[in-house]
Amino acid sequence: MNKENNYILDRPEDDLGYLLLRTTTLWQRQMTIELHTLDLSFTQCMILISLGWLLQNSDDVVQMEISNHSNFDRMMVSKTLRTLQQRGLIKRKEHGTDTRAKCVFLTNKGIDTLKKVIEIKTNINNYFFEKLEIKDSIRKELKKLIN
Repeated sequence: MNKENNYILDRPEDDLGYLLLRTTTLWQRQMTIELHTLDLSFTQCMILISLGWLLQNSDDVVQMEISNHSNFDRMMVSKTLRTLQQRGLIKRKEHGTDTRAKCVFLTNKGIDTLKKVIEIKTNINNYFFEKLEIKDSIRKELKKLIN
């Protein structure tokens, strides 16, 4: 086999993109395992968390805001919200001024579930990232990439 090539690849363990992907995959896998106890998918969890964050700052949260905040596709958010509504975790009502939009709210069951999700996420974050000595600087640097 010809070992000559016209490209140079970093070793995976030296490539930031690869390391970020591996880290994210491992963290998401652990989240998925724990969320199974609540019968929630990872996507459902992230949408519940986004909705919770948005509701802390606004009384009228619409689907597009959830999509923008979570960075999930609008159709994915719509489908997931429908599932969460069927499970009694959220409710939707007509927006006061925009007839095309519906406001999304957590039900009492949704609030209880969100509290459990936050506890799971907090525990996994603490366990998963405890080895990092510079969490705050990593957080600051990652924010630069997404803002």
